Amino acid sequence: MALGGRTMLKINNLTKKFNDRTIIDNLSFEVEDSEILTIVGPSGAGKTTLLRCISGLEPVDKGEFYLNNKKFSPYEDTGSESVIGVVFQDYQLFPNLTVLDNVTLAPQMVLKQSGAIAKQKALERLSRLQLNGKENLYPYQLSGGQKQRVAIARALAMQPKILCYDEPTSALDPELRGEVSNIIKGLKQDGMTQIVVTHDMDFANEVADKQLHVVPVK
Repeated sequence: MALGGRTMLKINNLTKKFNDRTIIDNLSFEVEDSEILTIVGPSGAGKTTLLRCISGLEPVDKGEFYLNNKKFSPYEDTGSESVIGVVFQDYQLFPNLTVLDNVTLAPQMVLKQSGAIAKQKALERLSRLQLNGKENLYPYQLSGGQKQRVAIARALAMQPKILCYDEPTSALDPELRGEVSNIIKGLKQDGMTQIVVTHDMDFANEVADKQLHVVPVK
């Protein structure tokens, strides 16, 4: 059950086109506080495009976004980075930076945290995600599961209200799926609202409070 009983994110009539092709057509849904929403559907249904629109990486052609009943635009509003965080499918870690630097860079540059505070918070998050002792390693020295946890720590460092994942199990060995599930459910216990795009129905059923099924637009 969602904590607080109020809507965290509400999206009305979202439409997204690329050239003349409609990818998302008049889609509406809500996500409650501390809820895990999984977005499922076949390839070509626009799942990743929807996530990019929600996170402000793509503009929409039509639609309204509300956060706690206040209208906002993920694409246009400044400070959206700390509203909706994203864990990308390919992680997008900086290869020339250590784990610690990957996690502390954005909080210092965007949130204007001091180096000491950013480091303290980063070490706490890395410890929580079982990455003790990995702080000074570089991405090429990490496994896929470790890279993903660093990407989660980096997204959390921006103190988002909503955390989104794009296919969080696709690049991992099957035995690591349970580890990802535990992380997501653990963040829910901390009060984090989460949106998960996945093609893995078993995983979606395991973590979701509710599901949004999308299909290709005809």
